[in-house]
Amino acid sequence: MEWLRYGAKHYPNRICINNYTYQDIYSAVVNVATRLQTLSDTRIAIVSDNSVTMAVYLLAAMLVRKEVLLLNVHLTAGEIEKQLCELHITTVLHSAKRRTQVPASVIAIEFESVEAMLRDIAEDTFDWTFAEHDIAAIMNTSATTGQFKSVPLRWGQIKAHVQTSQAVLGRTEQDNWLMVLPLFHVSGLSILMRSLYNGTAMTIMESYDEEQVLQYIHDGRINMMSLVPTILKNLEPRITHHQLRVILLGGEFIPRPLVDACIAKQLPIYKTYGMTETFSQSVTMPVLSNLNKLDSVGKPLPRMTVHIVNPDVDGVGEIHLNGPMVMSGYINREPIHGDFNTDDMGYVDEDGFLYILNRRTDLIISGGENIYPKEIEDIVYAMQGVKECAVIPVADTKWGQVPALFVAFDDIDALSADLKMIVRDYISSKLAKYKVPKYITIMDALPRNGTGKIMRKSLASHLDMTASNGGSHE
Repeated sequence: MEWLRYGAKHYPNRICINNYTYQDIYSAVVNVATRLQTLSDTRIAIVSDNSVTMAVYLLAAMLVRKEVLLLNVHLTAGEIEKQLCELHITTVLHSAKRRTQVPASVIAIEFESVEAMLRDIAEDTFDWTFAEHDIAAIMNTSATTGQFKSVPLRWGQIKAHVQTSQAVLGRTEQDNWLMVLPLFHVSGLSILMRSLYNGTAMTIMESYDEEQVLQYIHDGRINMMSLVPTILKNLEPRITHHQLRVILLGGEFIPRPLVDACIAKQLPIYKTYGMTETFSQSVTMPVLSNLNKLDSVGKPLPRMTVHIVNPDVDGVGEIHLNGPMVMSGYINREPIHGDFNTDDMGYVDEDGFLYILNRRTDLIISGGENIYPKEIEDIVYAMQGVKECAVIPVADTKWGQVPALFVAFDDIDALSADLKMIVRDYISSKLAKYKVPKYITIMDALPRNGTGKIMRKSLASHLDMTASNGGSHE
């Protein structure tokens, strides 16, 4: 946090976020913090799409030492209420657009505009230093059971990350980092923190607009981006010229044809591997400098280590991470002692480069969002008449992967003919839109092996490719 105050003092007129200077953002944060300090809550939540205002409110809440839960805007009101209840949060800051998602049982505080924040300059009486163990933000991530786990992001993790990230990615005073990934994800929050630490600019997009992104690239307004492969896959063919210095690329598997296309255009992609639990980027590789390692995600950042545990004869095993960016443990769960088990499988080559073979058992990664089949299956099993069901990932040109549901009913003849619509509408009422299966296949029975287990790998051959109008992202 002291990085913002330092910027306001030493380079007040330098652009910080969009068209606002470091002095502007500093003043707005102090004004909002002055009002928020009257809140007695230790924890509060924010639900908002990307905006300068959201960034200001987030920084202000952090300044008054609130542990800020960043809520995914794609969640339903019921899912949000469950998360607030679990973490004992009774106050939610929100944008006007997201008011309907705030439960009536909590205190709702709507954002002001940045212009309103800047009308009166409050006196700065705040302590801008924080203990490394203090929690800055909380992000909920799905567990393999479908239940969420709360990741505490502490100031020590953030400080270690911004320092080591700068060492790997470098810094210039002309840097302007485009933020199209959401601030409620660790990918967006890390851009905010890196830029403040570097004393450089960032451009926040309120919603993704491919034409606007292309204009920023071609005009040279931005020279750094963090993207998921599904976005870059659509952008790359349309990029005719650029002044890009870094394209940080991660969040899901990166198709080799996309890597090859970027190399042909000399697009400076940096593969990255990380997760919420490690405050984003933990392993990184500049592709153009490592053309002989194209299938790798790179080497660990300084002070981070990768261990392969229980390797097989080929050296493939569980990927464990250790270092100052790794969380100390989920909230209300046992602390982590030693390495953090990512639940991913891979190996490290003789030069120290990490290769990932499998991403978390059964995990579906759709447009950068994690979807766990069991969460969807639990919802479907609650429907009347459902005999059995299973969810598997299906490749998708737009989102990378989408969920596909296979379901059998006890007495299909006694049910409505439009079962797909009934199932889709039921799931839509319970889960976020991106979790709704794009494909729904109605079967008499799901294939099982000799021990009675559903043979998930064989389900793809039964797939009904008629889209169910699910599996999309807002």
